[in-house]
Amino acid sequence: MAAPEPLPIVRLRHWGRWVAAAIILALLVLLGIALGNAQIAWDQVPDFVFYKVMATGLLNTVVLAVLSQAVAIVLGIVIALLRRSANPVARWFAAGYIWIFRGLPVLLQILLWYNLALVFPVIDIPFLVHAQTNVLISAFTAAFLGLALNESAYMAEIVRAGLNSVDSGQTEAAKSIGMTPAATLRRVVLPQAMRVIIPPTGNDFINMLKGTSMASVIGVTELIHAANNISSNNLLVMETLLAAAVWYMVVVTVAGVGQHYLERAFGQADRGPLARAGKALRGVPLVRSARV
Repeated sequence: MAAPEPLPIVRLRHWGRWVAAAIILALLVLLGIALGNAQIAWDQVPDFVFYKVMATGLLNTVVLAVLSQAVAIVLGIVIALLRRSANPVARWFAAGYIWIFRGLPVLLQILLWYNLALVFPVIDIPFLVHAQTNVLISAFTAAFLGLALNESAYMAEIVRAGLNSVDSGQTEAAKSIGMTPAATLRRVVLPQAMRVIIPPTGNDFINMLKGTSMASVIGVTELIHAANNISSNNLLVMETLLAAAVWYMVVVTVAGVGQHYLERAFGQADRGPLARAGKALRGVPLVRSARV
């Protein structure tokens, strides 16, 4: 008997992919044509990027975002720990803190801090400070307080989610070998929770970089305010806004790269020899650990 002929191999034709790719390319071409025909002086945009006032706005944007995020992380950790506390007063305080600062819009919080002198003309804290509110809370300080306190409420929930992601058995194992609660948190819980905490924190920091634009409402010279200052003199509004957009994309890209390397570093730490040893020890019953 003759051997059967092999069946022909018919390649799948992904017509949907080709159609989608053609539509996307056509839209990009149309967008390029539209931008090319727009009444924008493209040759002047690079000049505005390196204006002195734009550099000042960039510096204030980065400094304001970094300071606000740093304070928000510290406050968020404290509020998250209070939220998990056995003390009911501490839990209710943390819940109220999150409810207030997460519920109010950021711009409203900035405006409230900026106009605090209308309610408290003088800030008097015994043995600490006694000054006029208008002097103590400048536009930059008001923006910093509004951004930091709003972000701290979100960071508290992010940190709480990260802490909850760590198995409770590891905390019990740490207690069984005599570790204090602070040492357990620092050496056992937080290193593992960071894998859950870092990605949303990085996203929030990117949002913080862009959220600093709201400080322009109260006169802080950040990127948007710097662009408005330039356009008020030459009336080239789109060109100056595009220059600010260039710097926003630069700082956001740098922050995204930093987030990527942080996530990779903590991912490698989780796969290292110490982590493998810790996973092996998890299988040891707590009674045997206590006897040792």
